[in-house]
Amino acid sequence: MDLTTKYLGLTLKNPVLASASPLTENMENIRKLEQAGAGAVVMHSLFEEQIELDSQQLERSLRDTSFISAESVSYFPDMGSYRVGPETYLAHVAQAKAAVRIPIIASLNGVSTGAWIRYAKKIQEAGADALELNIYTIPTDPAVTAEQVEQGYCDLVRDVKASVQIPVAVKLGPYFTAMVNMAHKLDKAGADGLVLFNRFYQPDFDLEALEIVPSLQLSTSYELLLRLHWVAVLSGRIRPDLAITGGVHTASDVLKAMMAGAQVVMMASAILKQGIGHITTVLEDLQSWMKEHEYESIRQMQGSMSQKSVADPKSFLRANYLKVLSSYAPRA
Repeated sequence: MDLTTKYLGLTLKNPVLASASPLTENMENIRKLEQAGAGAVVMHSLFEEQIELDSQQLERSLRDTSFISAESVSYFPDMGSYRVGPETYLAHVAQAKAAVRIPIIASLNGVSTGAWIRYAKKIQEAGADALELNIYTIPTDPAVTAEQVEQGYCDLVRDVKASVQIPVAVKLGPYFTAMVNMAHKLDKAGADGLVLFNRFYQPDFDLEALEIVPSLQLSTSYELLLRLHWVAVLSGRIRPDLAITGGVHTASDVLKAMMAGAQVVMMASAILKQGIGHITTVLEDLQSWMKEHEYESIRQMQGSMSQKSVADPKSFLRANYLKVLSSYAPRA
């Protein structure tokens, strides 16, 4: 079976990518992901806060030495030549690129434009094949409008695109009032791909300690449905490639994503639960299904169940909504 697909201008041997997770922080795991069959690896994120914090700490250290001797000051690096920020991330990207043959997609996580964006160019210089811009922000200010939030996303994408030549995908959440319009705005801003969707992790309450505690629940295949919905709506209607992340656990999930119109899927929770070798199992099951159903390639099925062939998607979705509600028969 021909499993190849194109994503962000890259030809991948198959559409199953390893998504950003703690696994990619270890070089041996990255090698194992390639051996298991991953089409590409998305690195863990470099955060805007990490860059800003490192910069502020250095400036504070230099400022606090103003009262000591010139000889002591000489031990501090010169600001003109010192590379501010988490250089270990850049080194890790370079090492990963040298260690494997599959594409390495770096991840930059931020919420606003600013000086930290220069690290997009440094990531490119480190050898990354593409960049995933992970925008994770939850507006809480009642004075901030939806239009301002959307404009902030577009400004950030435009600024990052202006600083690099490698492809840039945008990972975003599902909570936009007009998702299709937002996708078109990101298209105009220069995004080469859209990754649907980011998972917003909700904190929990500890009733005994009366504290707010972080809560992390790995995904299940049920979460795929939301992603399938929007990829099917967007497929063929925007220029950027489409990737699904969240809820991809089995070969069936991969097949559904391809038929909805995605170019690739990204797995994190599944391999955290089942181990890196689970990728091999998924790929074997994928080929078996394709052989049984006489599919010769992934490209043959991509978008085959999207709504690009439906004249009025709005009416189609409305009819599906009514059908779902009427199909439920409550127990007496």
